[in-house]
Amino acid sequence: MSNEPAVGLVVTGIGTVGADGFDFRTALGRHGYKYLPAASQYFLAAAKRALAQAGPDALEAVGPEERGAAVGTNSAAVALHHTMDRTVTATGAGDLSPVTAPYFSINLFGSRLATEHDLKGFNLTFTSPRVAGLEALQTGQRALATGRARRLLAGATEEALPEVEPGADTSEAGAVALVLEPEPAARSRRVAALGRVGVRSFFLPPKVAASAEGAERAAALLRDALDALGHRPDRPLAVTAVLDGSPVGEAMAAALDEKALGGRALAGKPERVPAGAGALEPVARVAAALAAPEGHPHAVVTAAAEGNAAVCLVTPGAQLDELSGTEASALPDAPAGTEASDGGEQPMSGRRRASDR
Repeated sequence: MSNEPAVGLVVTGIGTVGADGFDFRTALGRHGYKYLPAASQYFLAAAKRALAQAGPDALEAVGPEERGAAVGTNSAAVALHHTMDRTVTATGAGDLSPVTAPYFSINLFGSRLATEHDLKGFNLTFTSPRVAGLEALQTGQRALATGRARRLLAGATEEALPEVEPGADTSEAGAVALVLEPEPAARSRRVAALGRVGVRSFFLPPKVAASAEGAERAAALLRDALDALGHRPDRPLAVTAVLDGSPVGEAMAAALDEKALGGRALAGKPERVPAGAGALEPVARVAAALAAPEGHPHAVVTAAAEGNAAVCLVTPGAQLDELSGTEASALPDAPAGTEASDGGEQPMSGRRRASDR
């Protein structure tokens, strides 16, 4: 493996898969996938589409030990756990399926991806409420920055919640996958750089969010995150906020104006999207922002009632040549950087399902 870090990462492939009408036989093949949990099937299919766009040599250009994966999820295993619980209580653990039983562990949902694509650099799973998919992008890029690998498959996958689960009426089901690689590698392969993504995550305590200073504290955290990501206040910024109606969500929403964001020029009114019961919608919005024809830098903001929050700054491909040295050095795939902390696709709608690509 090369000792030099993979800096200047760009997205070269995007794949999205929705649960509606999904057939693993069509998406993946007729054999070998039948007993995989649905969330694993979704992410495998999304990764296949992303790699098809990135080109057949996106991974093959480097060795297996230089390929990594990171996936975020909140509900991939919930339906399976319900089924396993019913089996155990009804007839005993001896009747659990040996094929599906290993997936009681959420860390195994990305194992087939690593096996199929020979990803030996790392294989990470994130489960933080609502921000897990963005954390997968953040941590995956950080791992590449430290030399752990030189190619990254990252995204989010969800399976619909059982009807008895809280949030089932806003279930998410589907997957989004992104392929990231160093910009020089993309140029040498003569594939288009679809853009850059940089993520900063932080924590807004619910009690603080519910206080009179909640919006002010949320605004300070957002400003710190955007500064750390290298966004210049004079560059028009489109904003999409995936938020719920909790005190944390409301405080974040109140912070999304030009004054609160330190005088940043906003490209239109921030779009607020009702959050679903999972981590998929924010990543789907990132994928949509990468394909936005207007090409503005775009901040995708999300937060959970528990206090987890994240900002993803999307720089579409058309804007890459305009990045200054200051902005490029602040991106999270560069070795240096300080994380903010405190203590063509249509995004999903309705039951918050990602649309097919």
